[in-house]
Amino acid sequence: MTGMLAAVYHGPEDLRVEEKMKPQPGPGELLIKVDSASLCATDLRILRGGHHKYHTGTIRVPGHEVVGTVAVLGAGVEAYRLAQRVFVAPNIGCGRCKQCLRGRNNLCANYDAFGITIDGAFAEYMLVPARAVEQRNVIPIREDADPAAVALAEPLACVWHGQEAVNVGEGDVVVIQGAGPIGLMHCLLARRHGARKIIVSDKSQERLLKAEELGADVTVNFAKRSLDATVATETKNQGADVVIVAVASHEAQQQALNVAAIGGRINLFAGLPKQEPTVELDSNLIHYRELIVTGTTACSTADCRAAVQLIASGEIDLAPLVSRRFPLREANAAFSAAAEVDLFKVVLQP
Repeated sequence: MTGMLAAVYHGPEDLRVEEKMKPQPGPGELLIKVDSASLCATDLRILRGGHHKYHTGTIRVPGHEVVGTVAVLGAGVEAYRLAQRVFVAPNIGCGRCKQCLRGRNNLCANYDAFGITIDGAFAEYMLVPARAVEQRNVIPIREDADPAAVALAEPLACVWHGQEAVNVGEGDVVVIQGAGPIGLMHCLLARRHGARKIIVSDKSQERLLKAEELGADVTVNFAKRSLDATVATETKNQGADVVIVAVASHEAQQQALNVAAIGGRINLFAGLPKQEPTVELDSNLIHYRELIVTGTTACSTADCRAAVQLIASGEIDLAPLVSRRFPLREANAAFSAAAEVDLFKVVLQP
């Protein structure tokens, strides 16, 4: 068995780029040579020691946004071929519970996930277990696709999942709170879904400029200008049909109710810190305006397939969101860059 390079979590703020034994796939398994693996807020939380699946003493390879090529086929695997380029959906459900049977494997109580409960993509090679192969987590992509951009199909799938919950559609006025990578993907997808007007708020002028580049009609720096007043002006006091809270902010969740129209739909896309999860909401706004307030988390494998198709068809171009690319040996530098507020997506390319 030969070695490979991997960025391995050994504890909070302790990520070591080191040699590991390269996995060998057993029956029904695949070995993927990693082409691109992007970093997200979950990875930053893991490194800080804040992820509940990374218990004290955990040693694991993070990384769950991944594109690679099939390097080794385990015995009995016939649905894939060597050197085939693939995207790997991260969440592996048990396949038997009510949620899995409904296609909601992201809500499986006994899930596994690459980079979360099993070794992930911040390595030269990643093993795909038989259960993930059977459940078709491995999704073929075009050979000429930019692997760094397609690796972002996972967060795009989460965005797709969130917009499906509030049925973003033709003619909607959509307010997106937060212009980080997720908020920008919401902007791109809302436009694809036919939104009439997209209003994006953030306190970073750099991020708001990017939102304008990607199709936002109106941007609001809430540190300088009132979002409530802007939405009132832009909608002739009608409010937004859809409000998506794409930032982990108590204030943003409260404000979402204020800017929603009668019958408006609200998606609390971003979760709050677990030590401060409660928000005081004016429930009369929900009651008298008949608001629909939803929450969504992660994405199903079906969502990932939809996201990959959006990218493959050219309907959504995520390449502008890739800010920097690092070799695997510079994984710690990549994590530092990913924490910078005015960068968007940082990608490791082993």
